[in-house]
Amino acid sequence: MKISGLILAAGLSGRMNSFKPLLKINEKTLIEVITEKLLLICNEVIIVTGYNNNLVEKSIGKSDRVKFVYNENYQHGMFTSLKKGLGTASDSEWVLYHFVDQPSLPGKFYYEFVKQVSNEYNWIQPAFNNVKGHPVLLHQSLFQIILNEDSASSLKNVSQMPEVKKKIWSCSYPQVFEDLDTKEDFGKIISQ
Repeated sequence: MKISGLILAAGLSGRMNSFKPLLKINEKTLIEVITEKLLLICNEVIIVTGYNNNLVEKSIGKSDRVKFVYNENYQHGMFTSLKKGLGTASDSEWVLYHFVDQPSLPGKFYYEFVKQVSNEYNWIQPAFNNVKGHPVLLHQSLFQIILNEDSASSLKNVSQMPEVKKKIWSCSYPQVFEDLDTKEDFGKIISQ
């Protein structure tokens, strides 16, 4: 089973007033932290860049298991970056779609998450206390559906389509809600 990690690192990080992918925790950038965790369970990691693409690529360095995809339309929203990344993952059975602002999920989360894969589902999403979070595992049967959607659409719209067969995995990780939008959010992470 081939799984590709897909990290979005294209946006402007406007509310943060700092570029999120390059914020550091214990001397590593957020993009490095997440890439290293995904490489534990993924065959490859696709990083979608846009704003500051050269700095993101320099932060990771060369690796035959990491590829960078530039989204020239990054200012038009996250869905354009998801589509750009999925377009390069056509030979993957699953994509683990991950945000750059969820660095606190422990390595064991990812091992447990991929164990949820089943032929009965094409969308697997973690939930904590019955509230859905991220990241999300997407099966290749959904790739073309997402790619065919208008760029102004969203993954939420896709999630409501009849073709989507969801498994909501009840997990013990509140970090599935992590969303670093402000300096205060980030401050809480680095003070832990």
